Amino acid sequence: MPPCADCARPTQVLILDDEPIVCKRLKPAFQKAGYEVETFTDSASALARIAEKRFDVVITDLKMEGADGMIFLTRVKEVYPDTGIIVITGFATSDTAKESFRKGAFDFVAKPFKLGDIIDAVRRFEESRKTA
Repeated sequence: MPPCADCARPTQVLILDDEPIVCKRLKPAFQKAGYEVETFTDSASALARIAEKRFDVVITDLKMEGADGMIFLTRVKEVYPDTGIIVITGFATSDTAKESFRKGAFDFVAKPFKLGDIIDAVRRFEESRKTA
C-alpha cells in the first residue's frame, strides 16, 4: 500500500543535502518504506528539478554551497505551497528553527538523527494533510 492512502501513487520525496552520505542513507530507507525518492547534493540541481516536478515532501539541509536551505525552502513554498518541508541541519539553533517554521517548514530535525525520526516526520506531515 502506498504511504499516501488517498492516492494511487507513492508519496514523492526530494532530498537535498550536500553530504552524499546523508542522501545515500536516506534514499534506500525511504524506498523501503514505499516512497519514491530523488536525491540531490547541490541546490542548483534540486532547484532545476523543482521547476520540472512537484514533490509532496522536500527534505533539505540548511548549510550548503550556493543556495542554502532557507533559499531552497522559500523557493519551494513559492511554487508549491502545499509541499511539506523538513529541514535537517548540523547547525541547529533556536533562531534557525524559528526562521524555518516562519518560512513554512513542517519540521526541523537536528543532525545527527535516526532514520526513523525523518521517516516519522514525513508520516506526520502526511497525517496532517489528511486532517486538514
